[in-house]
Amino acid sequence: MSALKDRLRTDLTAAMKARDSLRSSTLRMILTAITNAEVAGKESRELTDDDIVGVLSTESKKRREAAVAFEDGNRPEQAAREREEAEVIADYLPQQLGPAEIAEIVSAALEQTGAAADGMKGMGKVMGVVQPQVKGRADGAAVAAEVRRQLNAG
Repeated sequence: MSALKDRLRTDLTAAMKARDSLRSSTLRMILTAITNAEVAGKESRELTDDDIVGVLSTESKKRREAAVAFEDGNRPEQAAREREEAEVIADYLPQQLGPAEIAEIVSAALEQTGAAADGMKGMGKVMGVVQPQVKGRADGAAVAAEVRRQLNAG
């Protein structure tokens, strides 16, 4: 079993013993999402820590989007719950990159690929180099926005 999945299970047990309903329900939801990812496709497989980080990123993004939707729907208590769940998930994600770090990675990728001359047509090439470097550590939309900004500036 992966170390991250083992940590999630251990933390779930601790949260249940502490009667922390938010944390235990969130960890149950995460573990269910991981199990679903393991059995998806033609045959089941054990997820690696990197795969689990991908699942966690997806779940975190769902919580952020749901919080915005609940805010727009004038349901602040539900939005607050979604944000609290996102905070629990964030405890298991790698340290997130800041805007300056993302800009630095994108700049290096532009130099490496030489896509600056292609303009916006080079976006796919740059994203292909950047995505593996930032996986689980930065929101894809923020990375894409930075790539667009640098391609338009260059």
